[in-house]
Amino acid sequence: MFDFIISNKDYMQDFITRSTYHSNAIEGSTLTYAETYAIIYNDNNFKINNKEPREIYEAINHKKALLYVFDNINNPLSESLIKNINKIINQDIKYIEGYRKINVIIKGSEHIPPKSSLVANMMFYFVYNYNNEVVDDLFEKIAKYHIEFEKIHPFEDGNGRTGRLLINYELLKNNVAPVVIETSDRVKYFELLRKEDIKGLSEFLKELSSKELERMKTLGYKE
Repeated sequence: MFDFIISNKDYMQDFITRSTYHSNAIEGSTLTYAETYAIIYNDNNFKINNKEPREIYEAINHKKALLYVFDNINNPLSESLIKNINKIINQDIKYIEGYRKINVIIKGSEHIPPKSSLVANMMFYFVYNYNNEVVDDLFEKIAKYHIEFEKIHPFEDGNGRTGRLLINYELLKNNVAPVVIETSDRVKYFELLRKEDIKGLSEFLKELSSKELERMKTLGYKE
């Protein structure tokens, strides 16, 4: 599975572009799919007009962060891995090194994340439990910890993007097709997070993974 992704140039570019476009668009980026591709693959035939520098960096950084995930797919989850993903996502946008040191609220959410003084301890146990919990259903584990990660909201910025990259880190590590949560599913996705619906999010991610597997097969992947 993973070998196919990194060796098939067409699928690799397709997956990275879709992941980058949709994950950033979920957070409010106005870049089009074509603009996203042009930025991250240096397509000089496509002109980018009237876009904020932040949005351009967001596209570049998400690609870099995804490649970092690929490079570390065989390593166990660690706090340093999570921090590095977030640092890459925020590169040249906001200097972030480590967990947030301020209290925050999440726009559009009733949930109030824990105080900054609690974050380091919560993330220590998050990683410990993540690596040691034995579960029967991979997707339920991923859903449970994705919801928990977003509730902790450990960073000043980029928590959603970081969390979604961690979903694919776990799927690919287990030789399961990755997922792309599309902007058309933004409301459904956020509602599952709001309700802390582990079962619902698990089924949603399972459907997306199956859909991605079919896309991979069209480009030559054989199970």
